Amino acid sequence: MKRHLICLLIVSAGLSLHLFSQNKPCSSPEFRKLDFWIGDWNVYDKNNKAAGTSKISLILDSCVILEEWTSVSVQQNLLFKGKSFNSYNIASKQWQQTWTDNTGNTTEFLRGTGTNGQVIYYADKVADGSGKYFMRRLTFTKLADDKVRQLGERSDDDGKTWTTEYDLEYRRKKS
Repeated sequence: MKRHLICLLIVSAGLSLHLFSQNKPCSSPEFRKLDFWIGDWNVYDKNNKAAGTSKISLILDSCVILEEWTSVSVQQNLLFKGKSFNSYNIASKQWQQTWTDNTGNTTEFLRGTGTNGQVIYYADKVADGSGKYFMRRLTFTKLADDKVRQLGERSDDDGKTWTTEYDLEYRRKKS
């Protein structure tokens, strides 16, 4: 009898774990649009000059994509570092990113769309050093399994025209 009870408990536990893993809240396709960015990367500018490194991880039961950026450049006498939290907001049906760095800057991209191989974010109200507001657009495009383009742009005329702030290519680190 004990043996049957133990077997029943083991089978029940296994079934519960299986059902739990099948019903994770962030497993639907809209949450997976930025998964192509997950990995360890060396990052280069358009002149093929090293710009930094970035580790992109899936965290919080696959609901958030965490970026951990380290630049090769120094800003405000610090090796420039930052993190972003990227997630799909099921209520607004938008992709969102919050970026923060070690120079005290934070940017909230509260609007974003995702397709297979591309996610585009918008920050509608970003202040520059003089207090003037502008828009930012941030586009991630899968170029290949081992390459991703990150294009940062700025608009001073409410999105009518855009100028490039940076254009980076992420190249997957070789194991």
